[in-house]
Amino acid sequence: MTALLKNSTRIASLLLCTVLGCSGVQAQNTARPDLEGVWSNASLTNLTRRSGVESLVVSPEEAVVMAARVPIGGIEGGFDDGDGVNNTPEAAADDFGSRAYNNFWVDPGSSLALVKGEYRTSYIVNPENGLVPRLENPTTDYRRTNFGSRYLTGIGNADGPEALPLSERCILSEGKAGPAMQSGLYNNTYQFVQTNDYVMIDVEQMHDARIIPIFASAIEARANRRPEVLQQYMGDSVGWYEGDALVVETINVNPQQMQQSSTAITKNGRITERFTRYSDTEIVYRFTVEDSDLYSQAWTAELSFHTSDGHLYEYACHEGNYSMPGTLAGARRLEAEQK
Repeated sequence: MTALLKNSTRIASLLLCTVLGCSGVQAQNTARPDLEGVWSNASLTNLTRRSGVESLVVSPEEAVVMAARVPIGGIEGGFDDGDGVNNTPEAAADDFGSRAYNNFWVDPGSSLALVKGEYRTSYIVNPENGLVPRLENPTTDYRRTNFGSRYLTGIGNADGPEALPLSERCILSEGKAGPAMQSGLYNNTYQFVQTNDYVMIDVEQMHDARIIPIFASAIEARANRRPEVLQQYMGDSVGWYEGDALVVETINVNPQQMQQSSTAITKNGRITERFTRYSDTEIVYRFTVEDSDLYSQAWTAELSFHTSDGHLYEYACHEGNYSMPGTLAGARRLEAEQK
């Protein structure tokens, strides 16, 4: 009788799918957004708003002008010279090697962030000034490590491999892997895979894989946290669905990652991400950062993932990383010459 009932249920389900045109790829629930696919969040918009820009939203005409003036990789110039990206030096030019990458390698997008049909001047939407509300005197010993000068000049601490940033060591793309997945100079593509129990996000740069367990509610998700001692890269993320949104809450991010992140939290903070399918070609991605040890208030940013060309490309960082042994060998040679 039980077997007969199961078979009857299967037949009924097949008939229903025939009538409604169900997809064989994924059984969709109306409360669960379909996030499957390959997406890109490439844009020339930064997390924070540039000085002198007051409005979050600008017209398409204003967006074109602003995009042409956006510094890329810390180098002023924009797209005005007509030779590609940001006046970066050509290979073998006199200033090549003193200004990071040449333009062949740079692919940050060509416009400001387009979110729900609006061109945005910052990812931050709250506070309204588009700035991170950092405390002047944090109540924690947290210190952010800034590798900006090293990136532009090639000059920095080379006492050992640990002195180099995580991305240069091919461990993690801390600005893209998440939590808080933002765009960068290149490789801004992501693949989303959904099952009933997990959402996996494959980040093209480094091919970091965020594997997020999904639960029936926020209460159940928080009850299934990993042990605090496991300070993982990308943190302890758990998810659940709320209406038409996937909600992901992350705590306990590895401190080394947080020291190099623009969306840092301490052990007392959390980052909450919301993924909503806005249209056939767009996922709206919103995240809120809460940490009274670092910030004067919670702050929220919003950007979009748009449909990509359907490909994730190899990011052969470990396999082709000649920079680290070269950097360390050069530092040891310099030390020997100075003795």
